[in-house]
Amino acid sequence: MGTLDRKLITLLRHDARRSISDLAIELGVSRATVRAHIERLERSGEILGYTVILRADAVDQRIRGIMMIEIEGHAADRVIRVLGGFAEVATVHTTNGRWDLVVELGTATLSEFDAVLRRIRLIPGITGSETSLLLATPRSTKARL
Repeated sequence: MGTLDRKLITLLRHDARRSISDLAIELGVSRATVRAHIERLERSGEILGYTVILRADAVDQRIRGIMMIEIEGHAADRVIRVLGGFAEVATVHTTNGRWDLVVELGTATLSEFDAVLRRIRLIPGITGSETSLLLATPRSTKARL
């Protein structure tokens, strides 16, 4: 991926509805060049799609957090499957270092958040965890697929 592609993706992440003409002016290239790059990025799978992020997506789960989880032995696959059954769990990441998993979760209230933390900590194979509440998200380019 070249410099032009990276700049184009950055502009699209900020506003995927910008016109080809606006993108071309900002990038200093022709509309045909922008269109060709977008089409190539879509065909190659670099761009999977475009989405709308609604305020309701952030408001529905007012309490959000990141939970780092330590797992004993070879229980990671089983723990990941169990976490997939929690409606409050948005994303599960495997990682290296002190923690084995990083889980993004959200609920409507603090008491619901506390309850889901307690349920997660009871999953067999989890030996430790640490949770941080997310206070604000000043910038995000992530969309749910």
